[in-house]
Parts: sequence; C-alpha cells; structure tokens
Amino acid sequence: MKIACFSTKRYDIDSLTSGNTRFGHELAFFETRLTAETTALAAGFDGVCIFVNDDVDQAAIALLAQLGVKIIATRSAGYNQIDLAAAEAHSITVARVPAYSPNAVSEFTVGLILTLGRQIHRAYNRVRDNNFELEGLEGLELNQKTIGVFGTGRIGAKVIKNLSGFGSTLLAYDLYPNPDIAPLVEYVATPAELFTRADILTLHSPLTPKTYHLVNTETIAQMKDGVFLVNTSRGALLDTAAVIEGLKSGKIGYLAIDVYEVESDLFFRDLSNQVVQDDVFARLLTFPNVLVTGHQAFLTHRALASIAETTLQNFTDFAQSGQCRNAVTLAKISGN
Repeated sequence: MKIACFSTKRYDIDSLTSGNTRFGHELAFFETRLTAETTALAAGFDGVCIFVNDDVDQAAIALLAQLGVKIIATRSAGYNQIDLAAAEAHSITVARVPAYSPNAVSEFTVGLILTLGRQIHRAYNRVRDNNFELEGLEGLELNQKTIGVFGTGRIGAKVIKNLSGFGSTLLAYDLYPNPDIAPLVEYVATPAELFTRADILTLHSPLTPKTYHLVNTETIAQMKDGVFLVNTSRGALLDTAAVIEGLKSGKIGYLAIDVYEVESDLFFRDLSNQVVQDDVFARLLTFPNVLVTGHQAFLTHRALASIAETTLQNFTDFAQSGQCRNAVTLAKISGN
C-alpha cells in the first residue's frame, strides 16, 4: 500500500523504515500533524498512519474519503483522536496497536513515582550546580503506602506487578477485574472508594466520555490530603484547572504527568526559544511538587519496533483481505 505517515519524528521514520523491509509498503513521512487543513498531503495514498495528537475529526475524514483513503492506522492503543462514527459513515477502516509494550509505560510510571517522591530530579539539578545541600529534598517511601490503580488492562496490570515488591497496599478499580493480578491487589467496588483510600493514585484508562475529567473538583475533594496523582494515559482524564486548585490548596501533594489535555500544540516540538502561550500549562510548571514529561512513556526501542510491526501488519492485512483484526468500530467499543 501507499501510506502517508503523519506526526513522524526521526525515531518513527527509523522504526517504520526498518520494520517495512519485510512488508514492502510505500511509505512517505510528514512531520506535520494530520488535520482537516493538512489532508491534501494524503492525496494519492491508500492509507494514512497517525499518532496521538493528530486531529482526525469529521471534516478531516470527509476530505480523506474524497482523496480515496481507505484505512487510518494509529500508532497507539488509544483512538480518541479519530471520529469513529465519521470513519464508518465514509467506509474508512480504523486500526490501532492494542498492545506494543506495556512494560514501557508501566516502568515509566514507576519511574515518575520514584523520581518525584524522592526528589531525584531536583537533586540532579542541584548537583549540576555544585549544590550538595539536602534541605528540601525529603522524600516519601512506597513501603506501607496505599497505591490505587485506576484501570487494570495490560498497562495497569504491569504497574501493579512492578509495584508489588515495594511493600505497599495495592488497590484497583476496573469494570472488568483482571484475574491475572487478583493475588496482588484488592479490587474496590467504586472509583470513590479508590479515591478515598489511596495515598498514591495512578491512572491507566482510555479516554472516553465516561472518563473525561475523571479527576475533577468533586473527585479531588474525595481524596486524602496530600494525595500523589500520576497520569501516563490521556491528558483529559484530569481537569487541569481543578488540579491546579488542588495543588494550591495542598489537597494534592504531588503531581506527575506524562500527558496533558491540551498537549497537541506543545508536545513533540522544540519550543525552547519561544514563549509558551498556554497559561494553564505554564502555571503547572511553577509548582515544585509537579513533574511533567512530554509524552515519552512509550518511547523505548522495543516499543517502537513493536508499534511499527503491528501498524505495518495492519496495513498488510487490510491490503490482502479488506479486513484487519485490530480494527476499531463503534460496535466493538460499545460491547455489541
């Protein structure tokens, strides 16, 4: 197939090019995001390959259909950036990468907890300035802490397994409990119970209408004073304005995020010589108890190779049969 790959960085080009040696697709790479305004770049291509911050809304899909695009494959497990109803209306198949390397995100999640909890990032910066003062670097231990995990799919389950050796009490909430981790965790009946009991709360859920702003003014009020929040899933699980108020009041004691709800104009770009125009994001960076990374939890050599393999296989399956086992449909996500 002729495939237009959007939002590509050098690591994407390297992994997709290397993986394509056995598939033989014709790949073209564009650093720009796919939006309704950039769909013209997909002219002459059979399919498009996108990432998390592309904006494949109804208008974009209508234009892609006019260009003859038959399949949209995202290099991610999540697909909230794609209007599925519009894709089905225009007979465009949507495919994803359901599992590439749960270890990558789960290990990064634990890394964020340890880095922020033990002030490792601040200590690193001090030592670089020849400042060896320990004042202000007091940290917390995970031992005997209660850690709540919201969502126990592939990544959430790995997080629980990785945390199980720290001597913490592990709680979890999921509509569909995972039997593989049953001996390691106590499932609670409601999100409210998870929020109420957890010292540390880490989110591992897709973004859906039901999970949008899962952490908001009301749910933050249910949490323990000084709660430690971690989000490596999707930025819009957090109501950022409410989180800032929680940080200001001290209700939220620590915040570690690898995603941000309005990240598309920020992440995956070098803005070091520019003034960031997002005042909410800029405010987040002023807190000493906040650690932000730029959506890098997935970024390991193994994960990139796995993403490329599955994505290219999705295109091959579609080219050969018109179907794809990793296709996403409204019927599938509604459970019908």
